[in-house]
Amino acid sequence: MKVLVIWRLLTVGGVNAGWRNRAIYFKKYGIETEFLYTTDHGGLHIMEDVATVYLTKDEDKIINIIKNNAYDAIIVVDTGAAYKWIQKANYHGPVIVEARTPELIKLQPHLKKFRTIEPVSIIVPSNYQKRLVSILTDNIPINVIYNGVDTSFFRPLVENEIDFENEPLLPKDKKVVCWIGRVDKRKNWPMLVEIAKAIKSERTDIEIWLIGGAQSVQREEFAMTWKEENLTDIIKWFPVIPYQQMPHVYAKVLQSGGCSLATTKSESFGNTFIESMACGVPVVASNIMPISELVMNGKTGKLYRGHDVQDAVKKIYSVLDNPVHHEKMSKAATRHVDRHFAIEKVADIYLQILLQIGHKDNEVKYDD
Repeated sequence: MKVLVIWRLLTVGGVNAGWRNRAIYFKKYGIETEFLYTTDHGGLHIMEDVATVYLTKDEDKIINIIKNNAYDAIIVVDTGAAYKWIQKANYHGPVIVEARTPELIKLQPHLKKFRTIEPVSIIVPSNYQKRLVSILTDNIPINVIYNGVDTSFFRPLVENEIDFENEPLLPKDKKVVCWIGRVDKRKNWPMLVEIAKAIKSERTDIEIWLIGGAQSVQREEFAMTWKEENLTDIIKWFPVIPYQQMPHVYAKVLQSGGCSLATTKSESFGNTFIESMACGVPVVASNIMPISELVMNGKTGKLYRGHDVQDAVKKIYSVLDNPVHHEKMSKAATRHVDRHFAIEKVADIYLQILLQIGHKDNEVKYDD
């Protein structure tokens, strides 16, 4: 089989990290995955070593890509314009829709008009997202398939495997709290700033790593606040860390006795949570869905109330200041990911759907 995934945004984020893992897994079963993006946000290095990537906004080129490659299925991820391209290419094979945007108002345009396309399924990465999508659609089956993580890549590294030479460098006598993601409203960097201020006023033994944000829309606003609030000593900012380096980042966090932190307002899934736990790093995040679907409160991390800064700080301290409990959470986190989010388990569900629609679709997929 040959499958095309269409998504607007070539980002360093959970959607592409999840699809990278799926593409590698599908290849083992004879499914070739290709990707079509319209806008590059610095994510090419995630995908280019595993699959063919097309990057263009030119409608004629897009239509020709669809026409010329005889795809057995097309998967559209939050890209309303794709249905027009598929229609113009006279493609009549199966179309799967992936709904990943966690905000109803932003999701609506991508699920509003399918034109003449009749999707065979809508795939969502969490039960929370299923509830959201069910508000906007009728009569199309909705399947929950979690993002998977490659547990041979994201795993607890032993000391002699860790790259200590490259940034971020492990500080002496400090525990690391690692915040990963775009510097934007939804990821809620202002709350990170408030948490850092609270910690700085009380302790000197904690360092925060902010990983990402090189191409984020609010990076300049964050940079200004970061300096004005005199937080450059507690928050170390690494705008670009290659995806392939992330297991080493998590390994350093674990070595320090630290944790991952999320302040996000909403998610449809949250790849960094499962990557972190796969590497044995406990997660501190808000007790909202779907985070509560992924992180076991008190067992693989700690969930704080809503967006309560003081409760978040309290939960961070409770993880960092109890080494015995930290070690238990670390081991439980790795086991939890192995059981529920390992790529071979979750991608196999997707694989079965693709193979099923592939068998059903023996007719000609294109009009001459």
